[in-house]
Amino acid sequence: MEAPPTKPGLILVTGATGYVGGRLVPRLLELGYRVRALARDPARLQGRPWSHQIEIVQGDALRAETLGPAMAGVDVAYYMIHSMQKTADKSPFHERDLLAARNFGRAAAEAGVRRIIYLGGLGDPESDLSRHLRSRQETGEALGEFGVPVTEFRCGIVVGSGSASFEMIRYLTERLPAMVCPKWVYTRVQPIGIRNVLDYLVAALDVPESEGKIIEIGGADVLTYAEMMLQYAQARGLRRWLFPVPVLTPRLSTYWVHWVTPIPKEIAYPLIEGMRNEVVVRDDTAKRLFPTIELLDYRTAVERALQRLDAGHVETSWMDALASAQGDLTPVKFTVQDGMMIERRQRLVDAPPSAVFRAFTSIGGDQGYPTFNWAWRLRGVLDRLVGGVGFRRGRRHPTELRAGDALDFWRVEAVEPDRLLRLRAEMKVPGRAWLTFEAKPQPDGRTLLVQTAFFAPKGLFGLIYWYSLYPIHGPVFSSMIERLAEMAMRQPPLSPAPAAP
Repeated sequence: MEAPPTKPGLILVTGATGYVGGRLVPRLLELGYRVRALARDPARLQGRPWSHQIEIVQGDALRAETLGPAMAGVDVAYYMIHSMQKTADKSPFHERDLLAARNFGRAAAEAGVRRIIYLGGLGDPESDLSRHLRSRQETGEALGEFGVPVTEFRCGIVVGSGSASFEMIRYLTERLPAMVCPKWVYTRVQPIGIRNVLDYLVAALDVPESEGKIIEIGGADVLTYAEMMLQYAQARGLRRWLFPVPVLTPRLSTYWVHWVTPIPKEIAYPLIEGMRNEVVVRDDTAKRLFPTIELLDYRTAVERALQRLDAGHVETSWMDALASAQGDLTPVKFTVQDGMMIERRQRLVDAPPSAVFRAFTSIGGDQGYPTFNWAWRLRGVLDRLVGGVGFRRGRRHPTELRAGDALDFWRVEAVEPDRLLRLRAEMKVPGRAWLTFEAKPQPDGRTLLVQTAFFAPKGLFGLIYWYSLYPIHGPVFSSMIERLAEMAMRQPPLSPAPAAP
């Protein structure tokens, strides 16, 4: 009887601050693996809920001398490093990719790493591949130059937040009711859901036959980019019209994407150039080696991605790294992720979490808002004029909140004592909005107050609404967090509970 495969020992994950790597780590932990993460800036992992369960080592694949400590004792290494923009020295992304891969492969060989698992790009290597897709495949070759077996998964568009190509399709569809489309939107592609990508990456650990193999992976559907946009629109309840034109070159398309979506032209160009290549699975290796993986169709993958915009998933979906010292603290940060606008402010407060919690759970109702109370009241009046709930509901209790409470035009969605308050907007807006407050205890006894506004716009009008109000957010939200910090520092200490008779 053949012995079962040996469970790998220590696993190294690179790219843990990225989308795929950031989801791979908790999946490995759930399965009982020991995980070490390599990060250029370990502070960026501090906000992850699993960071205390792994070992974090600082290192950079472009600096070979930093890789030795990261490789020590590692059995299997996941390589999730990829660049697409030029750096300050103007070096092309593909040259940096090859340098990083060779450094990593050499260090792995010297440390006795048994295996490397790499996520690369799908595409027929015999065809005229774009520079971007060719670089992805050359990276896989460079990783194996020093003798460590490489399992190279090749995929196309990953359906989920953080995949730049999918985000480009998402934003184009969300923002433009009608689009003039270049030829590349009719290229065939085989998108794959992020869940299936993780299924393959993890399953490879238990399939020794996958060592040294190039494995093409894709979802259940082969579609054109146009069909992907239309199916995405259907899932979002949007109506979209596409008009093909023959004159939009990749360069012109790049500038169009640069202005219409958050994706900069430096990233958009290699993506669009690659969209002229058909990226579909050409062999059945994945099916033979991993027969139990059930592939999602594109529509299901999109719907699951959109579920992350649901109220209950906001807290866990938008974890960013937070610094623990004021000198490294970014006071204001605006990002766009999973189709959601995220505006975060944070401040260290010389008060315990309980005092910070009491400060931000006291807003609204008769007490009003810490700053610009007139502006919040005006927003309530405008909401009533268009048939919304306005400010008439107030709050149930002047100092206490519980999940489900109405608070002016908010609904308390989650409240965790001395830690979290999450409010969902119930005023009339072209999309969905949340406002969250968090109190995070720090090693020096202070508390990190984090105030975050989330907005998931629906269609073009939702984006116009957000950006028209964005200039107002600066004074309103910046002064609010400062005032809440002051209130927290003036909070009286909690009285001890009376002794039991």
